[in-house]
Amino acid sequence: MKDLEVFKKEYLQRIKKQSYGRNTFRTKDEERLDAPNEECGIFGLYSENEVDTFSLSQFGLFALQHRGQEACGISVSKNGHIVNIKDEGLVLDVFKGINEPETFMGNSVIGHTRYTTAGDKKKYNYQPFFAKNEWDQIILSIAHNGNLTNAKQLRTELEAEGVVFKATSDSEIILRLIQKNLDLGLRGAIKHTMERIEGAFSVVGMTRNKFFAFRDFNGIRPLVLGALDEKTFVVASESAALDAVGAAYVRDILPGEIIYTSSDEKGLKSYLVKDDCVNRICAFEYIYFARPDTTLENINVYEVREKSGMKIWEQSPVEADIVIGVPDSGVPAAIGFSKASGIPFSPVLVKNRYIGRSFIVPTQEMRERIVNLKLNPIVSEIKGKRIVIIDDSIVRGTTSKRLVKILKDAGVKEIHFRSVSPPIIAPCFLGIDTPSKDDLISANMSVEELRDYLGVDSLDFLSLENLKDILGSSDHCFGCFTEIYPVKSP
Repeated sequence: MKDLEVFKKEYLQRIKKQSYGRNTFRTKDEERLDAPNEECGIFGLYSENEVDTFSLSQFGLFALQHRGQEACGISVSKNGHIVNIKDEGLVLDVFKGINEPETFMGNSVIGHTRYTTAGDKKKYNYQPFFAKNEWDQIILSIAHNGNLTNAKQLRTELEAEGVVFKATSDSEIILRLIQKNLDLGLRGAIKHTMERIEGAFSVVGMTRNKFFAFRDFNGIRPLVLGALDEKTFVVASESAALDAVGAAYVRDILPGEIIYTSSDEKGLKSYLVKDDCVNRICAFEYIYFARPDTTLENINVYEVREKSGMKIWEQSPVEADIVIGVPDSGVPAAIGFSKASGIPFSPVLVKNRYIGRSFIVPTQEMRERIVNLKLNPIVSEIKGKRIVIIDDSIVRGTTSKRLVKILKDAGVKEIHFRSVSPPIIAPCFLGIDTPSKDDLISANMSVEELRDYLGVDSLDFLSLENLKDILGSSDHCFGCFTEIYPVKSP
């Protein structure tokens, strides 16, 4: 077996290459089984000079592909004119469909990778959203990651005021509010919008001659700022996207902060709508969503996952022959568990990284085989052995149960299951597509009942206190573990 540090290095290199994080192209059936789905990824770039916005946005969005695989789009500003393209599919598919790349060369670009968390899956909900003037020219465009909890109320109010909506996504509410209040100036329109909307929102946007980004007052969804040079700035959901375009990390955009360009000054300006905000970034970003090579709020995601494996060994030790991690986000935790326990780590679960997203299978028997297509064990390495499985979380429990069956069929002697997140007992209303409480297995079963359901010899979850200890704060959003949210639920 390779040295753990060598495996760790190779693992991170592979993640950077594939750019898909843990959940490479889940099938439609599998998406409904046992995983919370990603939110969306946003990317923005502003330069005082014309740059290759076509290539840079492609690279940045490719690095955020794991955050949404349904659709992709960009808006580009050049000489006071905005052009937009968005379509169904992965980043590379959408960019391949652009026949004239030079059309998308400019000094500013925003982009979006979509996973549906609000609104339906129709093309009119693909982002970026844009608003036009009476001459059919795009005057404003935005891309949004998050969910608004007061969307229904605001939409009703705006429609009563005569605002016409083109889509069903809550993101369009942000667009229309900014558009409606542009007479206050760009910063004033954004400030007014932020004060009216509630929930989670990280946003990048542009007018015909300005660029902007802002983040909600709790900082629930991530947003980072980087620089390619002193005249070129990048904003993205994760620092991995900065790396992809060669930008240096500058800092995280603060909760309640607007960054924007001004017609009369060069560079970016900053304005805090509120200066007493507490950062409550989603804890699940570290557990599951963000790429392991990302740093959010000065905390490295890989280190959090590795420490979580070490912590759950301290919390729940067990005698075993090998430790395995469920690819991909369970692997760093398995390495941490191995380091703390001395039990050898072995990457015996082989993941098929080329599964398409649209298996159509008519029978339940065939649907149950999908998990075998995604993960398959190296039988010779586990037969007759006592193993510890480390996974990032257990949501519905369906896929975990099927994985246990695969391992038992391979002849494993004992199975000890460890989840490096606390039990998920409540849905998320803030930008993650989680099931209703009725479908969350930990909301309906005790740990002992769940152990029996999975058919494992032992089961434990990382405690909330240990998670807080790893993150170094009690201020994160832990709503899916506690049913207590930073904002009022809808």
